[in-house]
Amino acid sequence: MIKTEEELRKAVDSLNAQSAIGLDTETTELDPYTGRLRLIQLAAPDGVSIIDLDAFSNGGNGELANNQALLPLKRLLEAPRPIKIAHNAKFDAKFLKHNLGADLGGVFDSLLASQLISAGDIEERHGLETVATRYLNESVDKSERLSNWSFELSQAQLEYAARDAAILLPLREKLIDRLKAEALVKCALLEFECVMPVADIELAGFYMHKDRWLEQLAIVEKRRAELAEELQGILAEESLQGSLFGGTQRADINLDSHQQLTQALERLGIPVPDSTRNWKLQPLAAQYPVIATLLEYRTVQKALTSYGQNLIELINPATGRLHADFRQIGAPTGRFSCTNPNIQQVPHATEYRRCFSGYPTGRKLVIADYSQIELRILAEFSGDPGFMAAFNSGADLHRVTAAQVFNVPLDQVSKDQRDFAKRLNFGVVYGIGAQRFSMMTGLSAPEAENVLRKYFATYRGLDNYLREAANRAVHDRQARTASGRLVRFRYDENDRQQISMTQRNGKNTPIQGTSADILKRALRLLKDELSNTSARIVNIIHDEIVVEADGDQAKEISQKVERAMCAAGEEYLKTVPVKVETEIADEWIK
Repeated sequence: MIKTEEELRKAVDSLNAQSAIGLDTETTELDPYTGRLRLIQLAAPDGVSIIDLDAFSNGGNGELANNQALLPLKRLLEAPRPIKIAHNAKFDAKFLKHNLGADLGGVFDSLLASQLISAGDIEERHGLETVATRYLNESVDKSERLSNWSFELSQAQLEYAARDAAILLPLREKLIDRLKAEALVKCALLEFECVMPVADIELAGFYMHKDRWLEQLAIVEKRRAELAEELQGILAEESLQGSLFGGTQRADINLDSHQQLTQALERLGIPVPDSTRNWKLQPLAAQYPVIATLLEYRTVQKALTSYGQNLIELINPATGRLHADFRQIGAPTGRFSCTNPNIQQVPHATEYRRCFSGYPTGRKLVIADYSQIELRILAEFSGDPGFMAAFNSGADLHRVTAAQVFNVPLDQVSKDQRDFAKRLNFGVVYGIGAQRFSMMTGLSAPEAENVLRKYFATYRGLDNYLREAANRAVHDRQARTASGRLVRFRYDENDRQQISMTQRNGKNTPIQGTSADILKRALRLLKDELSNTSARIVNIIHDEIVVEADGDQAKEISQKVERAMCAAGEEYLKTVPVKVETEIADEWIK
């Protein structure tokens, strides 16, 4: 237990001689803005140093960053060596940054390592107790985890704190063996280097104008009521029994019930597909206005239930901002996911996005996104001459595709034809077949089949690559991204539907996963590029990065962001140019 400057100096000197140390923290809350950093545990093979920060702060964390006695500790934490092994390192990194001003360096995250090794198995759990049992056959007692860390600590609490840090040393050795065996070392480094940038994003938060949001909610609530009434007027049955005073009475249906909705639509003579999911109903919207109304109702309903008042309740009282939780490996492909709130999926409509801005006044948003990155990755992987030529010449790929599919001159391609080709190009990335494409476009099955046949006759290199990727996924039961990220496929050989799903995932995983690799590399490069500027990354959405900066620096920051994002893409794409589009705005609008 370390409580003096001299004890800390000696411990840090000893720890600096190690190649790797275990790191854990104990805090009074889960939120760095409302909680206090109480303990830092640093484990070496010969024992665990537990630093009691109350001894250096008089019970408050406010002045820790300026406490000269903690400078050796801060340098140790920031240095690339020794390696700091932590389980869910992002959590510790946020508290260390907020309280000590330390950017955690040289990270090995055993949680991320375990997730990589699981290769997309969404059933597998990765808590420290589970991972320690899996790889070390040791149990970890977490009974003290929820105890009170604010006051005098018990011996049981101290032993718990020490064990959590100590177990990370042997755990890392086992995980390294598995990472090497599965050829995941390069991907693991990519993930570990992304920990601190993600911690920074969560600490920065995103500013949302509460009053604007409430105004928008009122409009959406009113629209939902109007749409619900309109739908019930069309879909509800009239009761034959009538009311108490004679006449008929309307029997409303549950608009969220697949069964009731199907029956009501069939009564109107509408050919309902086997599912009332949006993408299956979409082709019917042009022919049947009630379907268009239903789809709009669902859009506003989702906006209200997914976001609505929830967002206001999640504004942090200490900062006045939304601090979402970004999960680094949120999908088998390596894509991020986001919760509390999911600001990745705020509706695209201007009315919603205008509620988010730089803050305070004078701050701007730099909104940067990769242009057609998944199609560029597909061009790189397939080497298709048509795709390569379009990207290398700077031509509009969707316009080129439309000209081929509709057999018209390039300069005569209409907007509708280009939009059709765009859906076709992106549909191919996601491995869609004729049935799904016909649902998306309203084409008959033979027409959709014919369009796809013509498409792949035009882009033969694409066709060959995607066929090989699909067959390889079924044969090898796995796929990899450009960083070496591994995704295993589990399917029943006698189930044609599962085989078809595996083929589709085999086509999409390397493309979507490489896009995620590129974004993560960009975040690491931006961490360095934006240091010592007014800029902070406030949101990430698959191929988009939103940065907040002072207005007078926004143009310079925009150039830095574009440079870093292009550099990240060019590490993976060697024969296809990477294009990043940036915009400077007051609000999150493009």
